[in-house]
Amino acid sequence: MHIHIPYFDYMKLSRKGLYFSAALIVISLFLMIFKGFNLGLEFTGGATIELQFAQTADIPNIRTTVNKFHPNASVVQYGSSRDVQITFGELKDKDTDALLSEMVAGLKKAYPDAVLMGQSKIGGQYREELIEKGITALVLSCLGMVLYLGLRFEWKFALGAVLADIHDIIVVAALFSLMGWTFDLNVLAALLAILGYSVNDTVVLYDRIRENMRLMSNKKSVQEIINHSIQQTMTRTVITSLTTMLAVIALLIWGGATLFGFSIAMFWGILIGTYSSIFVATSLVKEMNLKHEDLLPKKRKQLDDLP
Repeated sequence: MHIHIPYFDYMKLSRKGLYFSAALIVISLFLMIFKGFNLGLEFTGGATIELQFAQTADIPNIRTTVNKFHPNASVVQYGSSRDVQITFGELKDKDTDALLSEMVAGLKKAYPDAVLMGQSKIGGQYREELIEKGITALVLSCLGMVLYLGLRFEWKFALGAVLADIHDIIVVAALFSLMGWTFDLNVLAALLAILGYSVNDTVVLYDRIRENMRLMSNKKSVQEIINHSIQQTMTRTVITSLTTMLAVIALLIWGGATLFGFSIAMFWGILIGTYSSIFVATSLVKEMNLKHEDLLPKKRKQLDDLP
């Protein structure tokens, strides 16, 4: 499959792209700090109940029953139309174990044919562990990328790639803060997936820049080489993004409420990641005054053969 992409001087807009991204990060941080997140059960604590009905579950009626015990409980279908998952957070004035027992008893009374498939409680210790491990995973991912890219390419490339990835994570997370969507483990998993997706796109572009810098070092300027490299990889970027987007759109449409957070995070992350690979990662490298000499093979020092 071949897609013809018209030539465009991307680096002509490099500084404007960086200014736009800087403004986007400031707005995103403002949202996350002052508006906060609608944290999922894994981060707030609470309980989950799973039921299976003999017939198709009547979600509105089940929700009415559940809301008598907890006004903000979530009721969603998962798996088949007979399977229902009920989740609710902790209440300040009531013990979670007692609330869980009361809700199960009330559901059994209202729906005698329903089978209790499982119930679980998420306490404070587990919540703190999840937050700690989630932050640790993000930090270690960034450190690993710095080390890998620094060894494979050059420190300017490593810094550009990691800053672009941090940009992607902040902007995607800010969308959930802005819209008030639930931020749960599925969204955290999507953020880690976006890290890998974005850095892969960036590495492909960096690899082409490095190759062209060595082949065209005496023929073209750094800006021309970067533009040429982006143009060469643009077809691959468009095809990869579109095919991945099709799978994500399918999840978004048919995945249901359970996979909504993951799907929308991936959808937004692919768009932002594709943009940042060009207008953040490569623009940063250009603004850090990348030179032909940075990527030319280092000359070996001659050994002194004198006795």
